[in-house]
Amino acid sequence: MNLELVSVAASIALVSTFVFLLVANSWDFITRSIGSAGSFRDSIMLEAAQRFRNEIERLTRRIHVYLTGALVFAVIFSVSYLLRPEELFASLPPWQLQAILSVLGIVASFAAFRFIAAMLARRRTKFVRDATVAAGHGLQKLAGNRNRVFYDVPCGAGVIDNVIVGLHGVYAVHVVARKAGKVNRIRLEGDNLIFATGGHPLSLTGFGQRTNQLAGEFSKVLKHEVSVRCVVVVPGWEIESQESDNHLIVNERNLAMLCGWKDENDYLMSEEVEELHEVLTKRCRRAQ
Repeated sequence: MNLELVSVAASIALVSTFVFLLVANSWDFITRSIGSAGSFRDSIMLEAAQRFRNEIERLTRRIHVYLTGALVFAVIFSVSYLLRPEELFASLPPWQLQAILSVLGIVASFAAFRFIAAMLARRRTKFVRDATVAAGHGLQKLAGNRNRVFYDVPCGAGVIDNVIVGLHGVYAVHVVARKAGKVNRIRLEGDNLIFATGGHPLSLTGFGQRTNQLAGEFSKVLKHEVSVRCVVVVPGWEIESQESDNHLIVNERNLAMLCGWKDENDYLMSEEVEELHEVLTKRCRRAQ
């Protein structure tokens, strides 16, 4: 193999590919920034698992850019090799050519690593999206009787997957996406979810903090204390037991159970429900 010719062709291809990736990523950023508002921005609301849908789209674009970049590199390398432009590096000693090839190998390995990482992240995000969509569709059955479901609700402590506001109170519904095995049973001990498949228990402290944050924000809106109940949905798992009154654990099939978890002290007036609906509608518009 002609080391000099390979080095020259690979260098030309790498520089061209780098320029292509820079232009492609810049164009993607510009188009997303310009088109972020979209049409009917005041009428389109966030859907179930919207942030995971957006993440999948972002990862898919990244994967396509890397695949196209690999194709650009292969084509330019082939053309450069056939044109034999070795005169460009004719004066370089062999050790420098080897150094160039080493750098090219490192860059190619890094690009391959980023590509594989994007593929794995996209796969994980698709599972989380599907779990969140399953929970969101289950919640749609509870809409009605002045109940309304909002998705991807931002609050001061983060994002809450789903929020239900109705005459019987407010529920913050959090989704836990974890693949179930043959034994798909879970139980709640205190503030920890224990999975039958083993592994570290999942603390629900973060869910409780977001729920309390939302309750505080709603209390400021209505000028009195508002209680928000914390519901945790674990799609694909069967609930064995729960020993805590702070959380209700359900799966995507028995979400209707939360309708029975209520207290008359948490009920809201019709005008209060409308006011909270208006606040959440402003928060959950897709174009922010």
